[in-house]
Amino acid sequence: MATKRKNKKDKDVLTIFGILTIIVIIVVAFIYATVNQPIPTKDEKSIANDETKEEEIKEDKTYSLNMIMVGDALIHSSVYKDAYKDGKYDFTGQIALLKPIISKYDLAFYNQETILGGTEIGVSDYPTFNSPYEVGDAMIDAGFNMVSLATNHTMDRGEQAVLNSCEYWSKQENVVTAGSYCSKEDREKVNVYEKNNIKYAFLAYTFGTNGIPIPSGKDYLVNVYDDATAKEDIEAVKDKVDVVIVSMHWGEEYTNTPTAKQKQQAQYLADLGVDIIIGHHPHVVEPVTWIDDTLVIYSLGNMISAQYQDDNYNKMVGLMTSLTITKDIKDDNTTITINNVNNELIYNYYKNWRNFKVIPFSQLTEEYLSNYKDIYERYSKVVKMYDEDMKVAALS
Repeated sequence: MATKRKNKKDKDVLTIFGILTIIVIIVVAFIYATVNQPIPTKDEKSIANDETKEEEIKEDKTYSLNMIMVGDALIHSSVYKDAYKDGKYDFTGQIALLKPIISKYDLAFYNQETILGGTEIGVSDYPTFNSPYEVGDAMIDAGFNMVSLATNHTMDRGEQAVLNSCEYWSKQENVVTAGSYCSKEDREKVNVYEKNNIKYAFLAYTFGTNGIPIPSGKDYLVNVYDDATAKEDIEAVKDKVDVVIVSMHWGEEYTNTPTAKQKQQAQYLADLGVDIIIGHHPHVVEPVTWIDDTLVIYSLGNMISAQYQDDNYNKMVGLMTSLTITKDIKDDNTTITINNVNNELIYNYYKNWRNFKVIPFSQLTEEYLSNYKDIYERYSKVVKMYDEDMKVAALS
């Protein structure tokens, strides 16, 4: 009887097959276990990052920006004639001594007293002014980037001049303006600006327009001040920013003392939460003071003009006020502080209605003003009519 025997080769194949089967089972089990692991959620993945961020948020942080302010650019015909050379206007030489100072600041304010309606409608002098765009070019070149457009001369040359002005300023990068607009939509827009992680609002008003009517339904062309409008504007933005800055064209011309109305309006704005009030229109300097935590500059006087010299030199002396705004964040609490308030007088020099030059008193010599030291003492006393111990105001 024949005996059936397993071939040795067949046995080896079966053994290899068994090993492969075991390996496949192990691999499949591993893959199954891996695939069926729960997928981490976004929150679970980022929990470590969130904890790190939370620690960073709790770190104390301090931000600051510095600011400088000057008064009226009142461009009489003598000023623009002096700037006209080789068939074009160039005002840069008239304010060249300011540029090294102004350009150092994060925010630099001035008041454009006369409308920049451009040469296409004809430049003009008092009582209905119109100035060339090159005035703005020179101011921007010097470092000014915050401009009030609400003055009693805004409507001097009618709606077209205002529209020209709006178009000019809208083309200037990194320059903030307020007080005059081309449309109702622009006027009603709530603008929040930011510099060095500090948010600020900038509003501007004038007491009136010298009796020149504003076209019906176009009040947006210039902001004429009233308490109700100011309140509405301020309340619309103050909770969105760290600092509220308001420019006020107000007061009585050629007096170094604020009027009762100025004081009343300053108190009203302070009560609404305004942090800095910048005043102009009197064409002479007035005190810099505090109302609680609100810095009030009643009048910066003229920056440049052709107003005549008199025995008091009132209209020839202007003011530069600088300050620092600091934002401290500690334990989720934010404190805004206005400090380092500094006032420097400037002198608007010219001779025979030519060679206009704005000169800081720190650079004046007897060549420009023989009694400049006496004039400095006189107007420093006007400006410093406030308690030296109140130079720092903390705002909650």
